[in-house]
Amino acid sequence: MNEYTTDIRLMGSAFQFIVTAETNDAGEGLLKDCIEEVSRIENLLTEFKESSETALINKHAGICPVQVSKETYELLQRCVQISKLTDGCFDVTTGILKKLYNFRNDEFELPSQSKILDCLEITGYKKIKLLTDNRVYLERKGMHIGFGAIGKGYAAYKTMRLMQEKGVPGGVINASGDLCAWGTKHDGRFWNAGIANPDRPDEILLWLQLNGFSIATSGNYEQYFELNGVRYSHNINPMTGLPVKGIKSVSVISPHAELSDGLATAVTVMGVDRGLRLINQLPQTHCIIIDDQDQMLLSNKIERARFFKKTA
Repeated sequence: MNEYTTDIRLMGSAFQFIVTAETNDAGEGLLKDCIEEVSRIENLLTEFKESSETALINKHAGICPVQVSKETYELLQRCVQISKLTDGCFDVTTGILKKLYNFRNDEFELPSQSKILDCLEITGYKKIKLLTDNRVYLERKGMHIGFGAIGKGYAAYKTMRLMQEKGVPGGVINASGDLCAWGTKHDGRFWNAGIANPDRPDEILLWLQLNGFSIATSGNYEQYFELNGVRYSHNINPMTGLPVKGIKSVSVISPHAELSDGLATAVTVMGVDRGLRLINQLPQTHCIIIDDQDQMLLSNKIERARFFKKTA
């Protein structure tokens, strides 16, 4: 077995695919299959193509239900379930709130309270109606859904499953930090994922050995702003409409990349104590939090010997 790798930009993010295969032709063919699968999901879920199902749902918000594929419908069902699980801290309707902020602007100003309140009127997962025959209806005009907080994790998981169905014994799907791995490297070693220092993203604080697990990280080190000496994340609290603070990064480890992705966002919004309480109640789910005081906090059931490695 040999390893075959490609790096490509998809879904607005950097993707890396690694597969093990016996021949060059087989390896290159599998990498092409990975790219095609993520491209398929991107075309299905993107907000930025009028023909996508997400765009059609948004276009008909407050007007009429839209019939979508079973795949999109079931993904939305799971999104709503995660919203319920996290008391609304994960919510696919918050995109309109994010548009109030420019996280790349050096001269940042908070939007007015009236603008935030206007947007809160047309956000909230409870306003998503999942009807019979795979129909989706957004209750209010101007509502907007987006899969930015879960789409890459979903794409990574679906691509991994495709490779497993094709009999690929080991590989990694890395969707810009939303990463899932299965099997082993060509030499029999397990795959490793690094937890970055939020203040120096090129520096790895620790390595985690993955075997059938996924990891997703939500951090404030790529998109954030500072106001009066406080760093605010690009993640928005769906209940208040305000950017969250207090956590620099959250990494969630679970068997499912989609779940890891959604929970990483939710824990960032929930905060350290509440987030750890939630993760500690979930089976086969763990998290590593780095707070704004640079403390590393771990969920109760994380297995240091199993996951942590000093070197890659």
